[in-house]
Amino acid sequence: MTGDTRVATKCGHSEAALKRSEALLAEAQRLSCTGSFCWRVATDRITWSEQLYRIFEIDKRTPVTLELIASRVHPDDLASLHEATNRARTDGRDIELEHRLLMPDRSVKHLHVVAHAARDGDGRLEYIGAVQDITQRRLAEEALCNARLELAHVARVMSLGALTASIAHEVSQPLSGIITNASTCLRMLAADPPNVDGARETARRTLRDGSRSFEVITRLRALFTKKEPKNELVDLNEAIREVLALSCSDLQRNGVALRQELADDLPRVSGDRVQLQQVLLNLILNACDAMSAVHVRARQLVITTQRDGHDRLCVGVRDSGVGLGRDGPDRLFEPFYTTKAEGMGFGLFLSRSIIEDHHGRLWAAANDGPGATFSFSIPCGRCDVTETVRGPLTARLTEMAL
Repeated sequence: MTGDTRVATKCGHSEAALKRSEALLAEAQRLSCTGSFCWRVATDRITWSEQLYRIFEIDKRTPVTLELIASRVHPDDLASLHEATNRARTDGRDIELEHRLLMPDRSVKHLHVVAHAARDGDGRLEYIGAVQDITQRRLAEEALCNARLELAHVARVMSLGALTASIAHEVSQPLSGIITNASTCLRMLAADPPNVDGARETARRTLRDGSRSFEVITRLRALFTKKEPKNELVDLNEAIREVLALSCSDLQRNGVALRQELADDLPRVSGDRVQLQQVLLNLILNACDAMSAVHVRARQLVITTQRDGHDRLCVGVRDSGVGLGRDGPDRLFEPFYTTKAEGMGFGLFLSRSIIEDHHGRLWAAANDGPGATFSFSIPCGRCDVTETVRGPLTARLTEMAL
């Protein structure tokens, strides 16, 4: 074999290896829904891999321009994309962003873009990057989020059944007062001479009872209405008092002595008030269930709040019930695991998910004496969270009652 023949054979092998490598790369990009590109900033010349043409659903014979890319980008994401490309031109930093495409058939794709800045032989800026189609992942995340919201709603409705007697008591008391005060007011006005001052004071008490009934109904609607999570600054002590106001009659009926040890001057936390109250309600109901079989000692429930370091708050729900059982605290938070005859095993699982969504943690521990303590710790709120205000009707009723 001559030297020229050997060189030709070697070149042939190298070319075959290169083609195989390119074919493997193309197949890997297709399987991972990832395309690659090169953007030469000075000339705006863009080259795409075959998979990127598939993702954008553009004929691979079509020259790629920034205008062509923009024509596929979702209108709501155009501004952020333009901002990213303009910033890349000036600072030469790496790029990472997510944006959506609006396809000709009106379907939406979600893309994750990463690109590394480099310089060519002449020192000109260029970006080598990859684009991954993450649509299926986004759809799966949205489906999971919707399922969790639906599950949380079911858990709240089930909790409502456990609180029916307490709710009836909370609403019937002020309604009974309204009827009594209205009758008293009529008698005072019918007297000769009319007792106007007494009737006026009785009318004020009627307004107070009406405001109280409205507050109870408002709290119930907030707790058991299915709605999207809302971020706000939450006073944990106030949120606890509202939940206890709904469940205090149930605690009294079951012989549970309640003690509140709420620390003063606590900062607020950032999160969804209703979700945090759902966690509190679930922990309180679980504590009551744990003490329902206790007859040889006092049934005592202690709710505590305190600082957990400099930037976190801790809430504890301590009972004197039967304790954590042989399985220990870890299994309690597993889905479908329950120690109740009619339980679904979702309450603590959802509660832990809610607290983790608030960048916190929820745990259980056995007491030194009887019973157990469930605690959660979450970060203090930030000042950039908008506070919610009370409804105008509630504020107006309260103002009239004073």
